[in-house]
Amino acid sequence: MRKVTSALFSSVDGVVESPNLWQFDHFDEEMGPAMEAALSGMDTVLMGRSTYEQWAGYWPDPAHDDEFGLFINPVRKYVASRTLEGPLEWENSSLIDGDLEDFVADLRTTEGGTIGVQGSISVVRQLLFAGLLDELTLMVHPVVAGSGQRLFRPEDPTTRLELKNSQVTSSGNALLTYGLRSD
Repeated sequence: MRKVTSALFSSVDGVVESPNLWQFDHFDEEMGPAMEAALSGMDTVLMGRSTYEQWAGYWPDPAHDDEFGLFINPVRKYVASRTLEGPLEWENSSLIDGDLEDFVADLRTTEGGTIGVQGSISVVRQLLFAGLLDELTLMVHPVVAGSGQRLFRPEDPTTRLELKNSQVTSSGNALLTYGLRSD
């Protein structure tokens, strides 16, 4: 069974949207290896429409040939959207046909490496509460963002998580990896 993971930057007040606006001054030397670890073994990416539209307009540009660009461009990408129409232009990108949860449940049974949800807050939330997200890493930066979309909402169900790994970096980032608790 393939593993489904996600790693998100978060502020201490739970904001996960637009981390480029608040995490830049705490992206320390330990964050690079943490990001590499999150991507290692990943050969399939899931994302929602908003992330796809933002990233498809940015990453394919040859000027963005950094390590993440070299990873995200050739990797197999599946996009959850009710409004986009295919075929998608970004290399190795396809629309998910049908229900997201059914698609991911089927994809987990295929051969391959880790399936990573990149960005896509609503996709992370949906898969977590459906029991289809095996690991959630929150890279919590020591900043109060104040505004922006949060991963969890007041109407979300109570869900128990188990801390699988933790690390605090030199600039105070807390790297917290959780899995669903089995009890």
